[in-house]
Amino acid sequence: PLAAGMVDELEAAGFAAFGPSRAAAQLEASKWFAKEVMERAGVATAAGRVFRDAGEAHRYIDQTFAEPPVIKADGLAAGKGVIVPDDLPGAHAAVDELLAGRFGAASAQIVVEERLTGLEASAMAFVDGKTVSPMPFSCDYKRALDGDRGPNTGGMGVYSPPGFLSNDRAPEIYGAVHEPVVEAMAKAQAPFRGILYAGLMVQEGLPGPKAASVVEFNCRFGDPETQVVLPQLQTDLVDVMEACLAGRLAEQALEWSGEPTVGVVLASGGYPGSYETGKPISGLDAVDADVAVFHAGTTVADDGAVLTSGGRVLTVVAHGPTLADARARAYDNAARIEFEGCTYRRDIALREL
Repeated sequence: PLAAGMVDELEAAGFAAFGPSRAAAQLEASKWFAKEVMERAGVATAAGRVFRDAGEAHRYIDQTFAEPPVIKADGLAAGKGVIVPDDLPGAHAAVDELLAGRFGAASAQIVVEERLTGLEASAMAFVDGKTVSPMPFSCDYKRALDGDRGPNTGGMGVYSPPGFLSNDRAPEIYGAVHEPVVEAMAKAQAPFRGILYAGLMVQEGLPGPKAASVVEFNCRFGDPETQVVLPQLQTDLVDVMEACLAGRLAEQALEWSGEPTVGVVLASGGYPGSYETGKPISGLDAVDADVAVFHAGTTVADDGAVLTSGGRVLTVVAHGPTLADARARAYDNAARIEFEGCTYRRDIALREL
């Protein structure tokens, strides 16, 4: 909706709308557009090229890469448009698959880029067109299976803050990534207002801007990162949104608890491939009072029963004085919820412990 101009239409009709314009939302709607903006802004990201012709893409891979590159649909593909192949033949197969129309118009153009190594982290910020106000860092798990195996998904779990990217480093990271991009968008007459999300690849031990390269931008709250970040916000969210719309974010103080928080996604069996829906969910009333259960792929039957209606069904979110406590509570409560085919990763935040 943002990429289609939802905010533009609402503002034209006289409504206040929190989010980027159609022009600014190209940061997410086109991966190549984002790379061009990053190049102008001097922001670290993977080297790559854009293609519409499969033959040209194959030649580029053969001439450029000793290790398999990442193949991305340029457009919006519900978080599933990125293929990380295991070998060079897999990269060539991904080129053919995407350009053959796997994601429709979203993959009519693809980006082939070098594969970055390190640990992934998410860095979201409130933006009012010129001022960037950081949120706590978080770490999302995109692969379907434990040990980061299996296909990419929309996200199977998340924790905040990551031990490898302390919130104390926010001025350094946001100053090297978000602020230059916001400035570049303003210069391009497409000022960015709303949520600017940067997916980062963090290499420990490297100083300054080289420490984090941008994998992608989203122009909205990230899922499931938001489920562990916003519960830490002590300031009224509406006040922050209104400050963004009024261009006075620099005057709006934001307070964060910084309390370790862990979220575990409960998914339908078979996700992100084919899966069945309509399965009754039990145990929602057995969850601790201060543990949140965010509904994603659910619906309510005529008799009041809660049923599954999607791939990622629920996210169970718990906080605690330590990350170990938060993780233990999240998994303890997740185990109380049941539906046929329920599956979830067992290693969310485990690397930290």
